[in-house]
Amino acid sequence: MTALWRLSAATIARGVAAGSFTASEVTAAHLARVHLLDASYSAFVETWDERALATAAAIDEDRAMGRPLGPLAGVPVACKDNLVLAGERTSAGSRLLAEFRSPYTATALARLQAAGAVLLGRTNMDEFGMGNTTETSAFGPTRNPFDPSLVPGGSTGGGAAAIAADFCPLAIGSDTGGSVRQPASLCGVMGLKPTYGRVSRSGLVAYASSLDCVGALARTAEDLALWLDVTAGLDAADPTSIAAERPATPQLTARKDLRGLRIGVPREMNGPGLDEEVLAVTRTAAQLARQLGAELVDCSLPAVAHAVATYYLIATAEAASNLARYDGVRFGQRREGHGRLEAMMTRTRSSGFGDEVQLRILLGTFALSYGYAEQFHGRAARMRARLCADFATAFANCDVLLSPTSPMPAFPLGSTHDDPLTLYLCDALTVPASLAGLPAMSQPFGSTHDGRPIGVQWTASHGRETLLLQITHVLQQHSEHHLRRALP
Repeated sequence: MTALWRLSAATIARGVAAGSFTASEVTAAHLARVHLLDASYSAFVETWDERALATAAAIDEDRAMGRPLGPLAGVPVACKDNLVLAGERTSAGSRLLAEFRSPYTATALARLQAAGAVLLGRTNMDEFGMGNTTETSAFGPTRNPFDPSLVPGGSTGGGAAAIAADFCPLAIGSDTGGSVRQPASLCGVMGLKPTYGRVSRSGLVAYASSLDCVGALARTAEDLALWLDVTAGLDAADPTSIAAERPATPQLTARKDLRGLRIGVPREMNGPGLDEEVLAVTRTAAQLARQLGAELVDCSLPAVAHAVATYYLIATAEAASNLARYDGVRFGQRREGHGRLEAMMTRTRSSGFGDEVQLRILLGTFALSYGYAEQFHGRAARMRARLCADFATAFANCDVLLSPTSPMPAFPLGSTHDDPLTLYLCDALTVPASLAGLPAMSQPFGSTHDGRPIGVQWTASHGRETLLLQITHVLQQHSEHHLRRALP
C-alpha cells in the first residue's frame, strides 16, 4: 500500500469517504513525517497536533455515524503564518507579532474547516510577505527539500517546502507579487494565484491590499481545483471579494487535449536575461502543448519592462500604510519609551521589524511623501494601467500566456543578502499578473542539469482559473514532472 503521506488531497478525501483509511490515520502519518524530518528544512513554524488529531477524530466519528462529509474531509492542510486562526498564534514571520493570538479565523481557513480539512500548523514565511527566499523570517530560513543549501523561494517558502517534502498534500499561502508561484517553481510543485478577489482576504495579514491574494500549493491540478471550489466566492467581510465561477472540479476533465487553444508567448517574458536552462524547459512545455493541439502565438507586453519598478513602488507604499498599525499600542509587542509616546513607537517598530520590512516601509513612505507622491506613486499607477491594457490586447489574440515562473532556478542561501536589486528582479515574471489582478499558475516542467526544479507559468484573463486548471491537468496526463520527489 502507498504510504498515506504520498497521497494527493483528492485521493485522501475519496479514501476517507470510502473507509479505506481513517482521517486519524492520515493525520498521524503526516504529523509523524513532519516531526521526523522538518528539523532539516524548517517548513513549519508550529504544528497544531492536538487540534489536528481532534479534528480528524471528529471526521471519523461523522463517517461512522453516517453523517455527510465535506469535499476535503481528512485532508491535511498547512497554513501560511499570515492567515489567522482563532486561538492560535499568527506572527506573519515577525518578532513583532510572535505571541499574537487571533480572536477570529480567516475566511479562507474557515471554509477549509467547513469542508473537512485538517489544519496541521503554520508554515514559515518571509516577514510580512516581504521577500522571495524565506530568509527574512524571524524564525530563521526555510531550506529547499531538493537541496538544503538552497532557498525554497518566498514568501510562501514554508508551504512550498512542505509540499515538496510530502509533509501535506495541500498548503495555503498568499501571493502579492509571486509569493505562491515563485516558491512553487523553485520547489517543483504546483502553485495557483487566483484572480484578485476570487478568494476572500478577510483574516489575511495585509501587505499590499490592492495586490494580496490567497493562493494554494499542491502536486496536482485536481487538488488545486478542489481547494478553489471550497474557498472561492463572495464574503461580506471582504468588500473586494468577487463571486465564484462554476465549480472547477467537474470541468477539470472536460479537455482531453489542447486543441483549439491559442497560447501566447510574450517576447518580454521569454527572452534575454533569463537562465538558459529555464528557457529550455519553457520551450519544452510549449512544444508539448503544440503536440497536444495548441497553437503558439507570438505576442508582446511592452509595459512588462517596467513591472518590477511599478510593483515595488505600489507595494511598498501600501505596506507603509498597512504596517502603520503596528505601533506598540494596538497590536503585538511594545518597547518601553520612558514616558514618551514617540520613543515607545520608535523602539517598538525598530526592534520588532526586520531589516527588509523597515527598508520597504521607508521606500513606501518616501514614495507617498509630500512633493513626491505624483512623481513616484502616481506614475506607477499609470504604468499599472498601461500593463493592464497590454494584457487585454494580448488576450484578444490568445487564450492563455506561457512564460517561465522565475528567471532562475533555486540559488544558495545567503547569496543575495548584499544584492537587493538582484533579489527584486526574481519577481520580474510574476509581478505582471499581480499588478493586473490576473489568475496565474506555476507548474513544474523540468530541472537543471544538477537537479534543481524549474517551473513554467500560465496566465489567463480575469476569472479563468478553470482554464488554467484544465490546461495543467491535461499536461500532467502527458508528463511526470509533478510526481518528482525531493525526499524518499
